[in-house]
Amino acid sequence: MGRERRALLLPNPSASGFTGAAFRGVLAALREEFDVSAAWAETAEEATAIAADAAASGCDVVVAMGGDGIVHHVANGLVGTGTALGLVPAGTTNVLARILSIPRRSIAAAQALCTYRAAPHPLARVIADDGRRLTTRHAMFALGIGFDADVVAVAERRPASKLRLGSLHFASTAAGRVFGEYRGRLPTLRVECDGLRVDGVAVMVQIHDRYTYFGAVPMFLAAPPAPGPTAVAISDVSPARAVSLFRDAVLRRSLEKSPGCVVIRGFEKLVVEADPPSPYQADGELLGLERTFEITSAPDALQILVPSGPGR
Repeated sequence: MGRERRALLLPNPSASGFTGAAFRGVLAALREEFDVSAAWAETAEEATAIAADAAASGCDVVVAMGGDGIVHHVANGLVGTGTALGLVPAGTTNVLARILSIPRRSIAAAQALCTYRAAPHPLARVIADDGRRLTTRHAMFALGIGFDADVVAVAERRPASKLRLGSLHFASTAAGRVFGEYRGRLPTLRVECDGLRVDGVAVMVQIHDRYTYFGAVPMFLAAPPAPGPTAVAISDVSPARAVSLFRDAVLRRSLEKSPGCVVIRGFEKLVVEADPPSPYQADGELLGLERTFEITSAPDALQILVPSGPGR
């Protein structure tokens, strides 16, 4: 008999869908396949550290139970290791779980993890510089600098509304910023990539072929997705421009045809200079204020347990 695989379950009890019963059910389901234990993190930084320690000790899988926040922080502790990430959705939107076709119910997802295989997952690596130190983070599905990171910052000030309204809370917050602070705002970001230079108020990077800023509404691009991340630089988010962008998203029109949008497909390195320093977010997690951002593709930096077969 082979060695029983070891797994660590790292839940977020603050996630909207977390319950004690679901946690116990997930543990029981994982024990059908893994020698599993659980750990509890009090902060995002602690979640990353616990995941990194588990990988260093030879753990085969670290399972993040919660929303995209706990997934992001656990994943950043596993980047560059041989330990795979497992997802058990229990959050508000669970974007990455939806992208990977993982069951939305916690116990069903845990049962499915027992049959999944580890496969490399493409990431976007961002090295941020505030003039004093460099910070490296990895995004699982989306990265934003400027406007959308500002929306995340404002939305996080009302956690009760986020819990109750989900994506609608972010959409209403975005509308408030469009008709408030960002009305008439000039570009503060300079984007450079392979000789191209663009100014904007927002830079959004997507790792998959659909963009989920508007919840379940994807922003389809005209051509098939290129290898590597795709960036969208937006010159302004005036009320008229915001309405146009949302209309194009609903109608599934290409962003290349939207005025004020520049799409950069499959880039290897993209640099953003912010003056003044700009907020940035990865996977919906606000990461701080920085002046310079170097974004690169990291195609094999992380293993994730995913469904196998042609339907994936």
